[in-house]
This record gives sequence, C-alpha cells and structure tokens, in this order.
Amino acid sequence: MKEEKSFVKEITPQAEDFSRWYIDVIRKAELMDYTPVRGCIVFKPDGYELWERIQAGLDRRFKETGHRNAYFPMLIPESFFQKEKEHVEGFNPELPWVTEAGGEKLEERLALRPTSETIIGHMYAQWIQSYRDLPVLINQWANVFRWEKRTLPFLRTSEFLWQEGHTAHATEEEAREETMRILELYRDFVETEMAIPLYTGQKTPSEKFAGAVDTYSIEAMMKDGKALQAGTSHYLGQNFAKGFEIKFLDRDNQLKYVHTTSWGVSTRLIGALIMVHGDDRGLALPPRLAPIQVIMIPVGPPKFRDKVMARFDPLFDALKAAGVRVKSDLREETPGWKFNEWEMRGVPIRLELGPRDVDSNQCVLARRDTGEKITVSLDEAVERVQALLEEIQRNMYEKAKAFRDANSHLDVDTLEKLKAHIARCEETGELTGFILAGWCGSAACEAKVKEQTKFTSRNIPFDPPERKHTCIHCGGEAKHTVWFARAY
Repeated sequence: MKEEKSFVKEITPQAEDFSRWYIDVIRKAELMDYTPVRGCIVFKPDGYELWERIQAGLDRRFKETGHRNAYFPMLIPESFFQKEKEHVEGFNPELPWVTEAGGEKLEERLALRPTSETIIGHMYAQWIQSYRDLPVLINQWANVFRWEKRTLPFLRTSEFLWQEGHTAHATEEEAREETMRILELYRDFVETEMAIPLYTGQKTPSEKFAGAVDTYSIEAMMKDGKALQAGTSHYLGQNFAKGFEIKFLDRDNQLKYVHTTSWGVSTRLIGALIMVHGDDRGLALPPRLAPIQVIMIPVGPPKFRDKVMARFDPLFDALKAAGVRVKSDLREETPGWKFNEWEMRGVPIRLELGPRDVDSNQCVLARRDTGEKITVSLDEAVERVQALLEEIQRNMYEKAKAFRDANSHLDVDTLEKLKAHIARCEETGELTGFILAGWCGSAACEAKVKEQTKFTSRNIPFDPPERKHTCIHCGGEAKHTVWFARAY
C-alpha cells in the first residue's frame, strides 16, 4: 500500500513560481511527457482525453454549421509558399524542411506544414469552377510544425495538434459572415464548455495572421495575469485566391476570384484550461469538459466493504445511466491518498460512501471548486449530482471572470502610467494583468509600447468597458481602444 501523502507538497505554489507550478501540475497529473525530439511532447491518455473532449465539442458545432472534415498532406512544396509573399515571410523562420527521401536529394524541398492555406488553396483551384461549387466549408483536424526556440508544453511546442478551417465564398460579405460566425462559435465553446471568460475583438495589423486581410481573436487571462490567444478567425480576402488562381464563373458569366477564410484553435486550449482554473492543489476541471465528472470512493473498514458495495454499485450504475461520466476507485490505497490524488487530477465531484452513510441512506459529495462537502440522500443522489455539476460549471466561470475583471485595469492608459503600474506590481507582487488604452493606429507607437514594457496589443475589443480617446504612446487622438498585456 502506498504511503498516504498530500500531493500539494509536491506542487510548487503559484505565488512562488507560476511556471514551475504549471510544469509540476501537468507532470504530476500525467497529462504529458517529454521526448528525445526537441520541442515535441507525448500526450499521455489523461492529456489526450482533454483534447478529445475539446474536439468533440467543436466538431459537433462545425457540423451543425455545415462544415465537413477532410485531410490534406503534411508535406508542402516550397514553391507553394512563394505564391503568397506575406505568408511565407511570416512563417519562414519556423519551417522545418524535408530535403532527402528514399536515399536521394529531393528536387524541391518539402515543408512540414505550419498551416495549410497553401496546399488547400492549390486543391481548391482544382475543385472550384462555378458559383454552384460554392461555398466550400472544410475543416481539418491535424498536427502542424513550427520550430520554436522556447517551448512550453501545450502552449508552445514544435509540433502541436489543432483544427484548421478553410472556406471559400463567392462574395466578401459571405466570407466575412463566416469569419465572424466561427469567432462566435469559438467564444461560445470556450466560455460555456471550458468556463473561461474571453475578450473578443480584432487584431491590430502587426498582430494579424500572415497573409490575412483581417484577423479576429479570443483572448483569455491566465492566473499569472498574462494573456493567452485562445483562438483566431481570419478573413483572407482574395490574397490566397489570387496566389493559387482559385476562380469561379459567377451567375453573371464573369470569371472571379473567391473570397477565403481560415480559422483555428489548438492544444493551447489545454494549457489555458490548466492556467485559468488550476490552483495549488493541482488541476480543476469544469464539469462539461472533464473526462471524469464524478469519482466514487468507498470508505470504511474492510469488514464492511460488502455492505458498502451493495449500495455503491447500484449508485454507480444509476449515475452512468443518467449520462454522468463516473469512475470508481477500488484500489487498495487509503481513502485519504485517493482523495488527494483525484483532487490533484481536477475531478469536479468526489462521492464518498461508507458504512455509516449506508446506515443513514446518504452519501457525501465533495466539490473540487470550493472544497465544500455536502451530505445528500442516496434516493436523490443522481439528481443532486447532476444539479451540482451545473452549479460547479457556473461557479468556475464566474470565479474566473471575477479574477479577470479584477486584474483588467481601465485607468492605466498612458505609457508613463503603465511603467509605474509595472514597477508597483514588481514591488508588491501584484499581477500586471490587462490594461485598456487608446491607440492612434501607428505601428511605431504599438512597437514602442512593446519595446519599453513587453506589453503587446491583444485585440481591439468589439465592446470595450469604456472608450479611450488618446494614444497610450504619443498622446494623439486614438483611433482604437485596445487591450494590452504581456502574453504567452
């Protein structure tokens, strides 16, 4: 039998070293492991199950909005990248290349895809001939490669998993509608399923996707106050259509270029989930996304085990029949050891059942989000569990939103104020968080803010809490109100 111990002692406190805390949690919870290949990780089953839950939720939404899945080659000819100049310039430093195969040097280098606009653009040019072929609404679940110099599991790795949608439309209006439809789909999924509050808006030109006309993003705040770009949706205009000759014969018998979009989220969402909800006890998973929603643990002396299991097993079956993702832990370790382990793994509800509970026709429900223990009748246990899962989901979102709002600063709107804010936070240990400031639209002003503070523009929010009228750097008239933050 393992020695009973607290996993908390093996996890670095967030306040002491957030980065170390993050690594401790993902290793202790067995979400991933390192590999001999630089920048590449193994998704262990518990980590991959989180991705499967994300996949399932998003895939259902994609299909409900008319999209279908396909798969395109991982290897992309070098010449394809030359067809959209801005695109190749944006990705060239990160591209890994295949130069030999079958013992021979290739006539043309092949890139491991950093994203698939080029290869998909080439194929769309073959498939699209007439307005009758439009729109094309395709999504791909795949792995991509970007040779990162500094890596962090789930957030920034040389190989990562994602989905990338690529659509083609007859008009700009239809393509822009698609861009915004997907952005809203992402927002809805991340906020309602992952319980992560977001700032939604448009990226500044310097932060937009290479080759896009406009890029829109969802931005989340981690518990260390930093921003994480959780998803993006791009209106590509006719840039890729012209590069790859994607034309169609319209109703007016005129040959025209299509308007395209692309959009994606990745396994960064797993990192966001951990950094938004986790605490010094480990993971904390929102019920709608948790692979295991309830862990059932029998307690009490071994001599009463048969008595306990006579009520335990039917309750397990009833929860499962009700659609609850439930698991039982019948290992020989002590109840205390099991409590600590499943708390560290972030399971939303722990259900305890012992001989005294059986005598009283009750069980104990322990909440991961608050630590509260609730005694409920066995006759009502299934209904109480279902209601509690929804309550925990709501509470986790509200708690994360309260944290984000408390660390979103509306009065730090000049460069001098930002520098003073950073200095004060460094002295007191407070989080720098997000700041809302005006921006004149000058790339030089935006670059100066980044250069002097390491704060980057996150997005131009659609619905800011207030409008700013002067630029954070030059003091001139602001064209936009922007969220700035240090970011992953």
